[in-house]
Amino acid sequence: MAIVSNTVNYLDGDTLLEAFFAYDEAIEGRRPAVLINHAWGGRDEFVANKAIKLAELGYVGFALDMYGKGILGSGPEENAKLMQPFMDDRAMLQKRINAALAAVKLLPWVDDQKCAAIGFCFGGLCVLDLARTGADIKGVVSFHGLLGAPGNTEGTQIKAKVLALHGHDDPMAPPEQVLAFEREMTRAGAEWQVDVYGNTMHAFTNPTANNPDFGTVYQADADRRSWIAMKNFLEEIF
Repeated sequence: MAIVSNTVNYLDGDTLLEAFFAYDEAIEGRRPAVLINHAWGGRDEFVANKAIKLAELGYVGFALDMYGKGILGSGPEENAKLMQPFMDDRAMLQKRINAALAAVKLLPWVDDQKCAAIGFCFGGLCVLDLARTGADIKGVVSFHGLLGAPGNTEGTQIKAKVLALHGHDDPMAPPEQVLAFEREMTRAGAEWQVDVYGNTMHAFTNPTANNPDFGTVYQADADRRSWIAMKNFLEEIF
Protein backbone atom coordinates (compact mmCIF):
# COMPACT_ATOMS: atom_id res chain seq x y z
CA MET A 1 0.00 0.00 0.00
CA ALA A 2 1.34 3.43 -0.96
CA ILE A 3 -1.12 6.17 0.00
CA VAL A 4 -0.53 9.44 -1.83
CA SER A 5 -2.41 12.61 -0.88
CA ASN A 6 -2.59 16.09 -2.32
CA THR A 7 -4.92 19.06 -2.80
CA VAL A 8 -6.64 20.17 -5.99
CA ASN A 9 -8.36 23.45 -6.83
CA TYR A 10 -11.71 23.54 -8.59
CA LEU A 11 -14.43 26.11 -9.27
CA ASP A 12 -18.11 26.66 -8.62
CA GLY A 13 -18.84 29.69 -10.78
CA ASP A 14 -16.29 32.27 -9.57
CA THR A 15 -15.69 30.62 -6.19
CA LEU A 16 -12.30 28.94 -5.85
CA LEU A 17 -12.51 25.73 -3.82
CA GLU A 18 -9.81 23.36 -2.63
CA ALA A 19 -10.30 19.63 -2.09
CA PHE A 20 -7.96 17.21 -0.32
CA PHE A 21 -7.70 13.83 -2.00
CA ALA A 22 -5.93 10.52 -1.36
CA TYR A 23 -5.44 7.30 -3.29
CA ASP A 24 -3.34 4.12 -3.16
CA GLU A 25 -0.56 4.31 -5.75
CA ALA A 26 -0.08 0.53 -5.56
CA ILE A 27 -3.46 -0.02 -7.25
CA GLU A 28 -3.39 -0.10 -11.04
CA GLY A 29 -6.03 1.59 -13.15
CA ARG A 30 -9.13 3.58 -12.33
CA ARG A 31 -11.20 3.00 -9.20
CA PRO A 32 -14.38 4.29 -7.53
CA ALA A 33 -14.31 7.73 -5.89
CA VAL A 34 -15.95 8.73 -2.63
CA LEU A 35 -16.67 12.39 -1.97
CA ILE A 36 -16.45 13.39 1.70
CA ASN A 37 -18.44 16.41 2.83
CA HIS A 38 -17.23 18.24 5.93
CA ALA A 39 -19.26 19.38 8.94
CA TRP A 40 -20.16 23.05 9.52
CA GLY A 41 -16.59 24.10 10.36
CA GLY A 42 -15.20 23.56 6.86
CA ARG A 43 -12.74 21.17 5.22
CA ASP A 44 -10.62 20.10 8.19
CA GLU A 45 -8.29 17.36 9.45
CA PHE A 46 -11.28 15.14 10.28
CA VAL A 47 -12.37 14.77 6.63
CA ALA A 48 -8.75 14.59 5.40
CA ASN A 49 -8.28 11.55 7.65
CA LYS A 50 -11.45 9.99 6.24
CA ALA A 51 -10.07 10.51 2.70
CA ILE A 52 -6.92 8.61 3.67
CA LYS A 53 -8.98 5.82 5.28
CA LEU A 54 -11.05 5.50 2.10
CA ALA A 55 -7.85 5.37 0.03
CA GLU A 56 -6.73 2.47 2.24
CA LEU A 57 -9.99 0.71 1.29
CA GLY A 58 -9.08 1.04 -2.39
CA TYR A 59 -11.08 4.15 -3.32
CA VAL A 60 -10.10 7.69 -4.24
CA GLY A 61 -11.09 9.70 -1.17
CA PHE A 62 -12.02 13.29 -2.07
CA ALA A 63 -12.64 15.67 0.83
CA LEU A 64 -14.58 18.43 -0.89
CA ASP A 65 -14.86 22.08 0.06
CA MET A 66 -18.19 23.88 0.46
CA TYR A 67 -16.92 27.27 1.68
CA GLY A 68 -13.93 28.32 -0.45
CA LYS A 69 -10.18 27.75 -0.41
CA GLY A 70 -8.70 28.20 3.06
CA ILE A 71 -12.00 29.12 4.72
CA LEU A 72 -12.48 27.41 8.09
CA GLY A 73 -14.67 28.30 11.03
CA SER A 74 -12.98 28.79 14.41
CA GLY A 75 -15.91 27.84 16.63
CA PRO A 76 -19.69 27.42 16.82
CA GLU A 77 -20.49 31.08 16.10
CA GLU A 78 -18.30 31.36 13.02
CA ASN A 79 -19.25 27.84 11.82
CA ALA A 80 -22.94 28.77 11.99
CA LYS A 81 -22.26 31.93 9.93
CA LEU A 82 -20.49 29.89 7.26
CA MET A 83 -23.20 27.23 7.11
CA GLN A 84 -26.33 29.41 7.29
CA PRO A 85 -26.28 30.82 3.72
CA PHE A 86 -26.35 27.24 2.41
CA MET A 87 -29.20 26.27 4.74
CA ASP A 88 -31.13 29.32 3.52
CA ASP A 89 -30.41 28.66 -0.17
CA ARG A 90 -30.43 24.93 -0.82
CA ALA A 91 -30.15 25.46 -4.60
CA MET A 92 -26.78 27.17 -3.98
CA LEU A 93 -25.77 24.24 -1.74
CA GLN A 94 -26.77 21.72 -4.42
CA LYS A 95 -24.84 23.59 -7.13
CA ARG A 96 -21.76 23.74 -4.90
CA ILE A 97 -21.66 20.00 -4.15
CA ASN A 98 -22.42 19.12 -7.78
CA ALA A 99 -19.27 21.12 -8.67
CA ALA A 100 -17.27 18.76 -6.43
CA LEU A 101 -18.78 15.74 -8.18
CA ALA A 102 -17.75 17.19 -11.56
CA ALA A 103 -14.23 17.88 -10.22
CA VAL A 104 -13.61 14.38 -8.85
CA LYS A 105 -14.62 12.79 -12.16
CA LEU A 106 -11.71 14.58 -13.85
CA LEU A 107 -9.04 12.95 -11.66
CA PRO A 108 -7.04 10.40 -13.70
CA TRP A 109 -7.39 7.64 -11.06
CA VAL A 110 -11.19 7.85 -10.91
CA ASP A 111 -13.68 5.58 -12.65
CA ASP A 112 -16.20 8.34 -13.37
CA GLN A 113 -19.05 5.82 -13.60
CA LYS A 114 -18.48 4.82 -9.97
CA CYS A 115 -18.88 7.72 -7.56
CA ALA A 116 -20.44 7.94 -4.11
CA ALA A 117 -20.56 10.58 -1.38
CA ILE A 118 -20.45 10.52 2.42
CA GLY A 119 -20.94 13.44 4.78
CA PHE A 120 -20.96 14.35 8.45
CA CYS A 121 -23.49 16.67 10.20
CA PHE A 122 -23.97 19.57 7.74
CA GLY A 123 -22.09 17.38 5.26
CA GLY A 124 -24.68 14.64 5.72
CA LEU A 125 -27.36 17.08 4.62
CA CYS A 126 -25.20 18.10 1.63
CA VAL A 127 -24.77 14.54 0.31
CA LEU A 128 -28.47 13.84 0.80
CA ASP A 129 -29.18 16.99 -1.23
CA LEU A 130 -26.79 15.73 -3.92
CA ALA A 131 -28.92 12.58 -4.16
CA ARG A 132 -32.12 14.64 -4.05
CA THR A 133 -31.05 16.56 -7.19
CA GLY A 134 -31.14 13.26 -9.10
CA ALA A 135 -27.34 13.26 -9.48
CA ASP A 136 -25.93 10.28 -11.33
CA ILE A 137 -24.02 8.65 -8.46
CA LYS A 138 -24.13 5.16 -7.00
CA GLY A 139 -24.92 6.06 -3.41
CA VAL A 140 -24.72 8.51 -0.52
CA VAL A 141 -24.12 7.99 3.19
CA SER A 142 -25.16 10.54 5.81
CA PHE A 143 -23.46 10.32 9.23
CA HIS A 144 -25.61 12.15 11.83
CA GLY A 145 -26.78 14.44 9.05
CA LEU A 146 -29.55 17.01 9.12
CA LEU A 147 -32.52 15.41 7.35
CA GLY A 148 -34.91 18.25 6.50
CA ALA A 149 -36.13 18.30 2.89
CA PRO A 150 -34.84 21.22 0.78
CA GLY A 151 -38.22 22.14 -0.71
CA ASN A 152 -36.91 22.45 -4.28
CA THR A 153 -36.52 18.77 -5.28
CA GLU A 154 -40.13 17.57 -4.98
CA GLY A 155 -40.91 15.25 -7.90
CA THR A 156 -37.26 14.48 -8.70
CA GLN A 157 -36.43 10.78 -8.81
CA ILE A 158 -33.44 9.79 -6.67
CA LYS A 159 -31.01 7.53 -8.56
CA ALA A 160 -28.49 7.05 -5.75
CA LYS A 161 -28.92 4.44 -3.03
CA VAL A 162 -29.27 6.19 0.32
CA LEU A 163 -27.95 5.21 3.75
CA ALA A 164 -28.61 7.47 6.76
CA LEU A 165 -26.71 6.67 9.97
CA HIS A 166 -28.47 8.39 12.81
CA GLY A 167 -28.44 8.82 16.58
CA HIS A 168 -31.89 8.34 18.10
CA ASP A 169 -31.29 11.15 20.62
CA ASP A 170 -30.02 13.65 18.04
CA PRO A 171 -31.83 16.92 18.94
CA MET A 172 -31.12 18.30 15.45
CA ALA A 173 -33.11 15.52 13.76
CA PRO A 174 -35.74 14.15 16.16
CA PRO A 175 -37.69 10.92 15.43
CA GLU A 176 -40.58 12.71 13.67
CA GLN A 177 -38.06 14.23 11.24
CA VAL A 178 -36.59 10.77 10.60
CA LEU A 179 -40.07 9.51 9.74
CA ALA A 180 -40.68 12.48 7.41
CA PHE A 181 -37.31 11.75 5.75
CA GLU A 182 -38.25 8.09 5.22
CA ARG A 183 -41.52 9.14 3.60
CA GLU A 184 -39.71 11.67 1.41
CA MET A 185 -37.19 9.04 0.23
CA THR A 186 -40.00 6.58 -0.54
CA ARG A 187 -41.88 9.22 -2.59
CA ALA A 188 -38.68 9.96 -4.54
CA GLY A 189 -38.32 6.27 -5.44
CA ALA A 190 -35.02 5.91 -3.58
CA GLU A 191 -33.61 2.64 -2.38
CA TRP A 192 -33.02 3.82 1.19
CA GLN A 193 -32.07 2.53 4.61
CA VAL A 194 -31.80 4.23 7.99
CA ASP A 195 -29.64 2.82 10.78
CA VAL A 196 -30.63 4.28 14.15
CA TYR A 197 -28.32 4.02 17.17
CA GLY A 198 -29.93 4.12 20.62
CA ASN A 199 -28.70 6.43 23.39
CA THR A 200 -26.73 8.33 20.75
CA MET A 201 -26.70 12.08 20.07
CA HIS A 202 -25.49 14.28 17.19
CA ALA A 203 -21.82 14.20 16.04
CA PHE A 204 -21.31 10.65 17.34
CA THR A 205 -18.32 10.04 15.01
CA ASN A 206 -16.34 13.04 16.26
CA PRO A 207 -13.97 12.16 19.15
CA THR A 208 -13.79 15.84 20.20
CA ALA A 209 -17.59 16.18 20.56
CA ASN A 210 -18.48 16.40 24.25
CA ASN A 211 -21.30 18.88 24.75
CA PRO A 212 -24.45 17.10 25.98
CA ASP A 213 -26.28 20.44 26.44
CA PHE A 214 -25.77 21.20 22.74
CA GLY A 215 -26.57 17.57 21.82
CA THR A 216 -23.15 16.70 20.38
CA VAL A 217 -21.45 13.73 22.05
CA TYR A 218 -18.95 11.18 20.72
CA GLN A 219 -20.21 7.60 20.90
CA ALA A 220 -17.49 5.01 20.20
CA ASP A 221 -19.83 2.09 19.45
CA ALA A 222 -21.96 4.09 17.03
CA ASP A 223 -18.80 5.48 15.42
CA ARG A 224 -17.43 1.96 14.84
CA ARG A 225 -20.73 0.45 13.71
CA SER A 226 -21.54 3.29 11.34
CA TRP A 227 -18.13 3.00 9.60
CA ILE A 228 -18.68 -0.75 9.12
CA ALA A 229 -22.18 -0.05 7.73
CA MET A 230 -20.65 2.45 5.29
CA LYS A 231 -17.94 -0.03 4.19
CA ASN A 232 -20.55 -2.72 3.49
CA PHE A 233 -22.73 -0.21 1.63
CA LEU A 234 -19.84 0.96 -0.59
CA GLU A 235 -18.83 -2.62 -1.41
CA GLU A 236 -22.41 -3.36 -2.42
CA ILE A 237 -22.97 -0.30 -4.63
CA PHE A 238 -19.60 -0.59 -6.42
